[in-house]
Amino acid sequence: MVETPKTLQIQTLGCSKNKVDTEHVLVQLEGLYTILPEGEPFDFLDVLLINTCGFIGDAKEESVGAILEAVSYKAEGRIGKVYVMGCLSERYPAEMPELIPEVDGWFGARDFRPVVEALGGVWDDRKNTSRVLTTPSHYAFLKISEGCDRRCSYCAIPFIRGAHRSIPMEDLVEEARLLASKGVKELIIIAQDTTFYGLDLYHKRALAELLGRLSEVDGIEWMRIHYSYPADFPEDVLDVMANNPKVCAYMDIPLQHISDKVLDNMHRHVTGEWTRALISRMRERVPGVVLRTTMIVGHPGEGKKEFAELLDFVREARFERLGAFTYSEEEGTWGAQNLKDTVSGKEKRRRLDQLMEVQSSISLEYNQSRIGTVERVIVDSFDDGVLVCRSRYESPEVDGEILASPSNLDVDPYSLVGEFIDVRIIGANEYDLIAEVVEI
Repeated sequence: MVETPKTLQIQTLGCSKNKVDTEHVLVQLEGLYTILPEGEPFDFLDVLLINTCGFIGDAKEESVGAILEAVSYKAEGRIGKVYVMGCLSERYPAEMPELIPEVDGWFGARDFRPVVEALGGVWDDRKNTSRVLTTPSHYAFLKISEGCDRRCSYCAIPFIRGAHRSIPMEDLVEEARLLASKGVKELIIIAQDTTFYGLDLYHKRALAELLGRLSEVDGIEWMRIHYSYPADFPEDVLDVMANNPKVCAYMDIPLQHISDKVLDNMHRHVTGEWTRALISRMRERVPGVVLRTTMIVGHPGEGKKEFAELLDFVREARFERLGAFTYSEEEGTWGAQNLKDTVSGKEKRRRLDQLMEVQSSISLEYNQSRIGTVERVIVDSFDDGVLVCRSRYESPEVDGEILASPSNLDVDPYSLVGEFIDVRIIGANEYDLIAEVVEI
């Protein structure tokens, strides 16, 4: 009698870097378990593995909430065992087991061999460049390094994830080839800091060279860059972006602030003047580039004057995409130990709302400027009678979408998922664009 494999589901919280970690763990467990897609309902699950985030307060609360829900299901007999890995358990290795003893095993975020072994697997180094995709099959995140050598005063990542470690270029190219063989057409390049790539292995910033080598992989049509640190930005990347058709004119570059006083308190190692000059060079050297950034409001040192400067900068820079969050004092960081958090929670939320109101009008104007254009898009899904698409200027899971009606087509709309098509933009709001499909 053949024994039925046990069922396993992984719940991934936090950023896309966690998603990649999950995919590398799953490939090590193939054949040992029947893997249920994340979010799929179940009557009984043998193992639930939760990959947690521990970056800021809200993320920690979400992770703890997910764990508590899981152990309640375990108490009801709906889950056999609950395991936890990732940033939360890496950050609080002693506290979490004491807080929630019902969890069957706790594992960190730097070495995944122990969790694979606890689940009955044996880590196989030959699978290091392989993954079980949890994204739609036509795009994937490619994590090019781990850890961070920066010491931003508000950030806990360096002591959660450790020092910066680049993944060898040949391994990344092989990983991209394997992804392309599975149908992946778009790579989203990620790391704690993508611009630091190569310094430890090659003694130089090698992101531009890596992009060139990845673009030679058959089947990969688009690449876009996320999490680029502004200090010492490797500007040869701009030349690649301007001249390599596979590298999207899209850059995610978290700036966090523009006030010299706040930037100094943040330990960002740039000034407002330097930041403005960098943004200007990006727009000059890569015409039409779309810039995504994030800002922190309410950081120590941000008074009314500094916040007004931030608002003026956002109006001036006109970022096509901008996210923001309020400062969270994180224990163990330099800021928590040396800076006084003097901005009230109410004032932080007010500033956040004001900043996003300014950005909303900028995003709306940018989207409206695209009305009438014909754009090449990739179809992410077909949902409620609408093709959900993205162009070179939208990244999955963080940006708006292009919603196109397939009513004028004679083909099955589901057959277009994962394919490139042309659409004409006919409407816009501050988040999404409305389009019609140009005849295929």
